[in-house]
Order: sequence, then structure tokens, then C-alpha cells
Amino acid sequence: MKLTRHILEQREAQTLEPWGMKSADTGGRVYADDEADYRTVYQKDRDRIIHTTAFRRLAYKTQVFVYHEGDHYRNRLTHTIEVVQLGRTLARALGANEDLTEAICLAHDLGHPAFGHTGEHILNQLMKDHGGFDHQRQTMRILEKLEQRYPGFPGLNLSYEVREGVVKHDTDYDVTNAVGYEPQLAGTLECQLANLADEMAWNTSDLDDGLYAGILHIEDLALQPLWQQVMDSLGEPYAPRDLDSLLRARIIRRLVGLEMKDAIEYTYSQLEAHQIQSVADLRAQGRNLAGFSPEMQAANAVQKEHLFKHFYRGYRVMRMAAKAERILFPLFEAYISEPKQLPPSTLAKVEHSDEGLHRVVSDYLAGMTDRYAIQEYKRLFDPEERV
Repeated sequence: MKLTRHILEQREAQTLEPWGMKSADTGGRVYADDEADYRTVYQKDRDRIIHTTAFRRLAYKTQVFVYHEGDHYRNRLTHTIEVVQLGRTLARALGANEDLTEAICLAHDLGHPAFGHTGEHILNQLMKDHGGFDHQRQTMRILEKLEQRYPGFPGLNLSYEVREGVVKHDTDYDVTNAVGYEPQLAGTLECQLANLADEMAWNTSDLDDGLYAGILHIEDLALQPLWQQVMDSLGEPYAPRDLDSLLRARIIRRLVGLEMKDAIEYTYSQLEAHQIQSVADLRAQGRNLAGFSPEMQAANAVQKEHLFKHFYRGYRVMRMAAKAERILFPLFEAYISEPKQLPPSTLAKVEHSDEGLHRVVSDYLAGMTDRYAIQEYKRLFDPEERV
């Protein structure tokens, strides 16, 4: 039997929980668009996202460490893959739509500029008199306008639920502005699970990278409740004498497992407690039901605070941030002062844009990978570098 889109939609109706978003019930696309014969609307959205230039560029965009610091650290692409994997596990366990969850997870960080959150802060400062900058809004610009891949419409023309999932992506690093997407309503469960997967991914993988880099120290982590819970479950001392790669992998794997189990069980308990019988019931709550238990949330908060103080503000990370400032500020000023230094294709956007030079330059910088930004800096400011 061939699994056509209609058969796949029927299977969703039979297998997903009442709160799972069925692709046959989608709010649709902005522009008329033929649907695939053998893919649901969310599977098609997923594939469109993967084939974008913005998605490929994530491989050379910073998660915490700039690419040349080492090959073993996460980058923005590997982080996204981890978020997808965690998101699909959450969705499968809770009877939500895996394909919709995956599409939201794949898209959630497309708008990140070079040099991670440092790059975002710099661009926001540079654009303070021209509408500002944040990576979530930039992600929507990419999805709805900047990726030009189809002759009949701008952007990717994704389904309402994927776009809403990106707009309502709500974590410590994301500023939610859901204007135009019913801000009074909660996002789908798939949207909420993407939020959880993102938080779970950076909270565990950044710990792993910090330990590998030698920036985080076991003696400090040994005092944290979450670390103690993990080590107790492994039968290991809180401050082992030798944290080799095998033990580190066991610790991170167990931490992911504990957080995953907690998130699934707590979210399911919330769905039952609020007697959610449909997607409409879930949306009407006006807030996220998916989340960690209060105990896990409190333990995570302690770990996050430690990461902020001792990892993200560690001297090596701060040095990378300072380098980013010395690269992005001069690039922005150079393009603004003399736009003819921009590539012809980008300069043409200035001439045909109703948003002005500053926004076009901001889009250009935001699209750069770390590697390209560094090369471009050399081309503009190193007299011996070929242009």
C-alpha cells in the first residue's frame, strides 16, 4: 500500500492524542500552494526548512564557542539537531505531532547572527534607531521574506502552525511577540514542546562543552542539587577524581534522561489536570502547560545561574565576545558609510527595498556565518588581503 498524504492524515487522526495537532486541520498557508502527494503539510514544511541557505549556514554559527576554538564543541546546527531529537521524543511520548514539532525545532534558530547571542546584542545596539534586532524576529523575516526560493511567493510559505510555533517560541533567550498570531491563545502543544526541547538541549550540552573546555569545575558543580541527583543515580561521588570522557558522557546522558522523564510526566499530568480534550482546549489555557515539575525547574534554575556566571561569563567566552564586537561594529559602519562595498546582489536590495539601508545591512550581517564575517573583516580592513 502506498502511504499517500490522505492516508498519513488518517493515521494521525487515529494515533495522536486529542491535544495533538492534526495536519489535516492546519490553518493553511498565506499563498495558494499545491500540497505533496506523499507528505503531510508539516512534513513538507520540515523539508522546506532543511533545504534553505539559512539552515546550512547554522553549521558555522556560534552556539557558545566560535568555530575555530575546536571541532568538538556544539555549533548552532548541532544544537538544532539536538533540539529536534529531544522534541521528537517529547512529542512521541505525549501523543503530539512529531512532524510539526520537528519543523518548529528546525526553524527556531535560523535568525541567529554570527557569534551567537553576542552578535545579537551587537546588532540590536547598532539598529537601536532603526527598529532594533532580535533573532526570533529575524527568523520570521527569513521564513516569510528573505529566503527567495519560489517564483510565486516570498519566503517559504509555511503553514500557520509552524509560523506560530516560531513566533511563540518562549525560553530564557527568546522574546515572544505574537502579534498577528492570536497572542491571547497558547501555542500548540508541539510549539510548547519545542520550547522545552530547546531549553533541555542548551542546559545539558552547554554543561558538557563547559566541562570539556575545562571552564567549569567539578568542585563547584558538586554543590548543585541537579548534579547531586545525577551522580547519586549513577552511584558516583559528587566530585570524582577523574572526569574522563566516558564518565562525562554518562553524566550528560543521565541528565538528559532525568529531564526528559520529568518533562513528560509533568506535562502529561498538566494535560490531565486541565482536562484537555482538544487542541482548542489547550490553546484556550492562554499559557504553556508543557514544562518541568517545580522541583526540576528549581534545580535547573540553579544550574542555569552557574552556567551564566562561570561559563557564559568565563574569560575565554568573554574574549570571543570582544572579538565579535571588534568585527561586527566596523563591518556595519563600513557598509553604511559606503554601501558600494556591499556585494551587487545585496546593494540591489537597498535600491529596491522600502525598509532602508540599515535594515538591508542588518540582514546581510545577520546572515553571515562566523567564518564569513571574519573573512569579510579581513577583506575590508587588511591591506594585504585580496578583496
